[in-house]
Amino acid sequence: MDTHIVAAGLPALGWALHGGLLLRRLATARRDPLTGLHTRAGWTARAEHLVAKHPGAVVVLVDLDDFKAINDIHGHAAGDTVLAATARRLSTWCGRHGIAARLGGDEFAAIVADPGRTPGLHALRTALDQPVTHHGLALPVSASVGHCHRADLPVPALTDALSAADSAMYAAKGHGRRNTH
Repeated sequence: MDTHIVAAGLPALGWALHGGLLLRRLATARRDPLTGLHTRAGWTARAEHLVAKHPGAVVVLVDLDDFKAINDIHGHAAGDTVLAATARRLSTWCGRHGIAARLGGDEFAAIVADPGRTPGLHALRTALDQPVTHHGLALPVSASVGHCHRADLPVPALTDALSAADSAMYAAKGHGRRNTH
């Protein structure tokens, strides 16, 4: 084998490996490492598509109530357990008809294209409000949930749906724990 050909091919091989690593990093950046859910960046494009395509779509925002207290009292490992459990519960609720995301901290979002095929918002709230077991201790968990139906928007835009769901979520927080609006 000609050593000049091998020497010329090494940089190309290096760039190919580097490109593959970059693609993998980009893909993992669109997934939250703790929960496995989409990050905001990975979720937004998919959610925009679903809002535009499905007239019955519903956008949901979730914020865990008193999450800081779990971290302060029981430690960050307990908080991580609660976040992972919340992610599983939200993903299960979405099923195959939607996608969930961890927006950051203790904030989550979901969009469901056909809410008639999900258990409903009351079922979501009930699932999210279940205690989470960490090292044999049942940690109390509750969440404020806000939602917006695409049909309620004058223009079917994700930003408008998120804004309406955010307002509803904070209204739920204002009325105390375990509320959904």
